[in-house]
Amino acid sequence: MKSRIANRFRQIVSGSPDGRPDWVKEIERGDDVGLFGEDSPVWKVHGDIATLVGGVRALLLQAAHPAALTGVAEHSRYESDPLGRLAGTSRWLTITTFGSTEAIAREARRVNEMHKRVVGEYSTKSGAISPYKAADPRYLLWVHCAFTDSFLQTHLEFHPDFKEGDEYVKQWAKSALGLGLVEAPQNMAELKRVMDDFACNELTPSGHTADVVRFILKPPLGSAPLLFYRFLAKSAVFSLTPTQREILGLKQVNSRWVAVTGYLLRFLSWTLGPESPSQSVAKERIARIAGRSI
Repeated sequence: MKSRIANRFRQIVSGSPDGRPDWVKEIERGDDVGLFGEDSPVWKVHGDIATLVGGVRALLLQAAHPAALTGVAEHSRYESDPLGRLAGTSRWLTITTFGSTEAIAREARRVNEMHKRVVGEYSTKSGAISPYKAADPRYLLWVHCAFTDSFLQTHLEFHPDFKEGDEYVKQWAKSALGLGLVEAPQNMAELKRVMDDFACNELTPSGHTADVVRFILKPPLGSAPLLFYRFLAKSAVFSLTPTQREILGLKQVNSRWVAVTGYLLRFLSWTLGPESPSQSVAKERIARIAGRSI
């Protein structure tokens, strides 16, 4: 039963029952550590099972910006192939976290090619019609900050003793350079200022908000996975600010959901093992470079 649960989970997140989709080979390649390294705050945060909650929170938070939301609604396959979209997002995050600089550069080129096709128009907070494109620095800044804030806040939700938040923000800013974002926040205070600026001036509900949020909270995963996912989603909503929840049309949830989610995440961590296949492959590459065995 343990292996069935593990395989089903890996299939949902990565698209492969063993957690080793074809793109994991990208992490094997290269002759350097990458942007971060085994003891980095980025590895600590992204290698932790709490990223499951962070991922749901990031999707919700991105939907609070009308440009990002329109891009998802008009150019994403979130309804026709939600698991494929999830696997695609997991690919970028995982390769950028654990891959070599060579692999990260290739992945950035892949994402940049996709971004070229994401263009259109959206209604701003003031009601004006404005053009958008995924490669625009302002759009990239919001997506980057939504990811950074979400993974950090949910990590702190389950690991309140984590003291490397500033360094995590600074390090993860490097992930956006290959996508064209050169002015990402460098610490938690800067991240908060940027998030507050977006909340005051740009975040607002749109005609797509309710449908996209409803889909994020209840994707077509099947009854058993959806039951587990519900706890992830509730914990993600709990960690949002009141303003963010209001924009998304969400109510605050009881903290007991977070407590139960913590138990479920520990169970899942026991089921999956201490580290992901991607993390293991990355350690093997680094050990090969250093000429040692692990």
